Amino acid sequence: MKIAVTYDKGNVFQHFGKTESFKIYEIENNKIIKSYIISNNGITHCALINYLKDNNIDALICGGLGYGAVSKLNELNIKLYAGVSGSADDAVNDLLNNRLDYDNSHTCEDEHLHTCHSDVKPLI
Repeated sequence: MKIAVTYDKGNVFQHFGKTESFKIYEIENNKIIKSYIISNNGITHCALINYLKDNNIDALICGGLGYGAVSKLNELNIKLYAGVSGSADDAVNDLLNNRLDYDNSHTCEDEHLHTCHSDVKPLI
């Protein structure tokens, strides 16, 4: 299993669509076996979701994101853990130990217009 965390200076970055890097955690037998940081290669917003899929990501931990991104993650079967803050390493360890405090209704105000080419319609 591979988990991606929006990443900035050791912490969970709070805006999925504007993250510049992800910390990737490879998990086996519910333990971290490897972790590394990858750049987003200059892509933003919904294109990041395909980037995650192309990198074989199974789950995403992040701060906020838009409704369209949530829908697209669901379409691609990438498990979402949103509304997370603090240390990226702690978040992954908490997830592995069923202690992660997350809120998948946590959305970014400026992303309500993004649909990510999904069935979700803009709110305005």
